[in-house]
Amino acid sequence: MERYRNLTGDSNVVAYQLGAGTITVQFATGTYRNYVYDATAPGAAKVAELSRLAVAGRGLNSYIVGVVKKDYAHKY
Repeated sequence: MERYRNLTGDSNVVAYQLGAGTITVQFATGTYRNYVYDATAPGAAKVAELSRLAVAGRGLNSYIVGVVKKDYAHKY
């Protein structure tokens, strides 16, 4: 996984991994720390935005909390 830059300094996201049409996001807290997002959930357009925000290093946690919410493919 690649470390999330967290440019605002207040994100719960610590790392991410991009794949072909998927992104796995690792959070600092929670029972499940890794969440996988793909074309099935939340869909290709949202995965593209999640990927863009991850690479940018800001806004990823806010987008997940505000838009994606519990729409993930699976968690572990």
